[in-house]
Amino acid sequence: MQKQLAVGADVGGTHITAALVDPESKEMIAESVSRISTTENSGVDELIEAWSRCIAEAMGKHEVSKVCLAMPGPFNYHAGICLIKDQNKYPGLYGVNVRQRLAERLGISPEDIYMNNDAGCFLQGEVFCGSLTDFRNVIGVTLGTGLGTAVCKDHEANSADLWNMPFRDSIAENYISSNWFIKTFNERTGRNIKGVKELVGMYDREPLAKELFNEFGKNLGLFLNTFIKLHRPEAVVIGGNIANALPLFEKTMKAQIVNNHPDVVIRQSVHGENAALIGAVGSWFTRETATSF
Repeated sequence: MQKQLAVGADVGGTHITAALVDPESKEMIAESVSRISTTENSGVDELIEAWSRCIAEAMGKHEVSKVCLAMPGPFNYHAGICLIKDQNKYPGLYGVNVRQRLAERLGISPEDIYMNNDAGCFLQGEVFCGSLTDFRNVIGVTLGTGLGTAVCKDHEANSADLWNMPFRDSIAENYISSNWFIKTFNERTGRNIKGVKELVGMYDREPLAKELFNEFGKNLGLFLNTFIKLHRPEAVVIGGNIANALPLFEKTMKAQIVNNHPDVVIRQSVHGENAALIGAVGSWFTRETATSF
């Protein structure tokens, strides 16, 4: 009997990654992974072409049950319509029925495409077959160019949409993202860095690097205190590119949490950049199997 496969795709501002996933065995088919670069200023036709080509490459000659996309918001995921505007990304995509356009390019029915929030899909991936399979009620954060937040109750994850939560003198994302590192390093030194990876490379020789990671850990810990208080989870998972540097800010982060929430487990994502595409399939499959009974 042929395995039931689905395509999972993680759509970001600068690339899309897609792969085949077996939802029954909860395994990603590594040799099917396709990744295509885009730009946040790409036009609608250019984006649709790149996204559909990446999905088609991952699909290959396999018949799939579903194409599952982890998409950034705001987005009407049920209807497949993009609601992103005034965010310096995807100009012209506002109001476009992305599901319909992709279906046309892929030669499939729009009903064969499932979409959900990328932060929710990240958390679903970790609950589905990652670091949090032994918990029912959890929260997750993705740390990258922006701040993603999600909540999962009874194995079903959804976006928590706390990126703009009031924090200090601004909003959370302005303190808990790679942009904060870049901006703050420039303000204190007059020098420019491209991203957090560059700062990690100078950690042992640049005192300010240690200072910034400690400060970031404190800010993240304070934010997580509020997030935990709102949802009372059993565990927290941390993902995104900045999570690769977790040992550099983990101590100061946990110092803010341990006295207020000593029983909450904190774990790092085990799927890394693949969590969202695996979780997109897991999100669809969890809902599909739940309605089958």
